[in-house]
Amino acid sequence: MSAGTNAPAEAAASFTPLRPTLARIAYRMLGSIADAEDVVQEAFVRWLRTDRGGVRSPEAFLRRMVTRLCLDQLKSARHRRETYVGPWLPEPVVEPETGLDVDEDVTLPLLMALDRLSPLERAAFLLHDVFDLPFDEVAATLEREPAAVRQLAARARDHVRASRPRFPVAKARGMELAAAFFEASRSGDTAALQDLLAEDVGVWSDGGGKRAAGYRPFLGRKDVLAVLSAIARLLQRHPGTLLGYRMINGLPGFVTREADGLLQTTALLIEDERIAGIYIVRNPDKLRHLEPDET
Repeated sequence: MSAGTNAPAEAAASFTPLRPTLARIAYRMLGSIADAEDVVQEAFVRWLRTDRGGVRSPEAFLRRMVTRLCLDQLKSARHRRETYVGPWLPEPVVEPETGLDVDEDVTLPLLMALDRLSPLERAAFLLHDVFDLPFDEVAATLEREPAAVRQLAARARDHVRASRPRFPVAKARGMELAAAFFEASRSGDTAALQDLLAEDVGVWSDGGGKRAAGYRPFLGRKDVLAVLSAIARLLQRHPGTLLGYRMINGLPGFVTREADGLLQTTALLIEDERIAGIYIVRNPDKLRHLEPDET
């Protein structure tokens, strides 16, 4: 529908301040920065064609539009996700990352838990529990009754409750533990790793079938130590380069450029001064946004 006499500049002026919030919703729904940016851009194109004079709340209107676009994309992506090679991890957002200001409580474990929900459960939980929208607005967005949306959010809440850090580590301490883990894991210092790892630690590595990575998660200190020891032996022959210690999706970690010239992110979930989760993204498709802009 034509926007009549409304100029594109006016549409951009009302859309631009909302873009970061819309991007946050889309990223949390999709777990992909590129897909989130595509959805937000599509929302802007549709906003240009909208008769904006009849829109009482542009923010609510655009939140609804972005959520529905994400739901459509999740339905089409379901088969791709089912055939994904190895563990799936969301694209890492490394601090600072413009446009996608990720709250520290929206961590990789939570995003992974969200990925196991139905699209409607995910949307209900995110819009109500994360973005604090009233159930009436969430119901209108999802085209469901408020009571049904409450049930969706409650089911989702039960699934993700265990994914939130019970005792979030202070950033400075998290970086200290990340540095200690980097040194121990790269040198193969088993004794130091033993002290750093929780008994029920797990490793998830996402290569997407394009780089070497585990085809399943490794769970428990014994198996994780064996995996890290094998990786250390390989890295001693083909060392990479540490690019920096950073917060990654709200978790302490580090970014490296490995011997093959490609980037890798490693994020650590810390519980009670021990590393309870190690999340390694190696899929180059999920790391392109971290490469320096050569243009």
